[in-house]
Amino acid sequence: MDSQADADRGSASGALVAVLIPCFNEQPSIGKVVADFRSALPEAKVFVYDNGSTDATASVARRAGAVVRTERTRGKGNVVRRMFADIEADVFVLVDGDDTYDAGAARLLLNKLLSESLDMVQAARVPASDRAYRPGHRFGNRLLTGIVRHIFGSEVLDMLTGYRVFSRRFVKSFPLTSSGFEVETELQIHAFQLRLPTAEVPVAYRERPEGSASKLHTYSDGLRILRFIVKLLKEEKPLAFFGFIFLLLACASVILEIPVIATYLRTGLVPRLPTALLGTGLGILAFLSLTCGLILETVTRGRVELKRLHYLSTALRFNPVRAVSTPSAPAAAARADDAA
Repeated sequence: MDSQADADRGSASGALVAVLIPCFNEQPSIGKVVADFRSALPEAKVFVYDNGSTDATASVARRAGAVVRTERTRGKGNVVRRMFADIEADVFVLVDGDDTYDAGAARLLLNKLLSESLDMVQAARVPASDRAYRPGHRFGNRLLTGIVRHIFGSEVLDMLTGYRVFSRRFVKSFPLTSSGFEVETELQIHAFQLRLPTAEVPVAYRERPEGSASKLHTYSDGLRILRFIVKLLKEEKPLAFFGFIFLLLACASVILEIPVIATYLRTGLVPRLPTALLGTGLGILAFLSLTCGLILETVTRGRVELKRLHYLSTALRFNPVRAVSTPSAPAAAARADDAA
């Protein structure tokens, strides 16, 4: 092994690295993905979680050298939740099993996470060809990423990427609730919410291999992700969410009440009683909405503080800065064998 390879492998010194690959019917590609990551990160343990595949995904992954486990509840979010709960490591590499991401970039992502003491490094997809990234998927990603950037004030470029590297603190403090492809959005917002140190690295994104089909449905999954963003807005920024409802109801109330009040001031009568009652009711609902937003904002702040405390209490089992400077990748490999 040459000196450059030794230096690269030294970047993960002391760190137990786990490669997590959620899969559903990825027989044409999973063998190559496992082999590529075992070559790119020889000190890592590769785990493939089969989400009830009807083809030979599990057996192909096992023959390629991965540890194969099964999560029968369908949905990527369900698989990732199980992975994060089951597996113990210092660094987690999460990647799709469709062979669209470059395994060779894993070392770059891992080095950046360790050298800069980050909690998440994600791959921003750079299509190798027009066929690699379907126009509908690209438009949906830009739209949803733009919405999240505007709401949560982030500079992320590719929110829906399926290739990320995490610290143990991130993974073990992440209360994953989604069940499907919304998981990428939830990962991103967890980082925004706790103001965790993150980075984004451009990585080549290639076309799926022959015989492999995307599990992402552009419209139905896009709508699910959009609904999930609205749900997260309500839960994570309740004052903004209910404040917007307050403004809508208050404006409707004022529009209805102005002519009623003008008539009353001019004649001393309220001839449009139903309109007056409707306007008053909308005004009451508006202030109830604002009150809910204020109360829930306080509750959310307390919940975020608890999540932050849990994040801080998650023990680091190695020194990431020291790991970058002291090459001993075989030690990490030995720890991976013990953990398996």
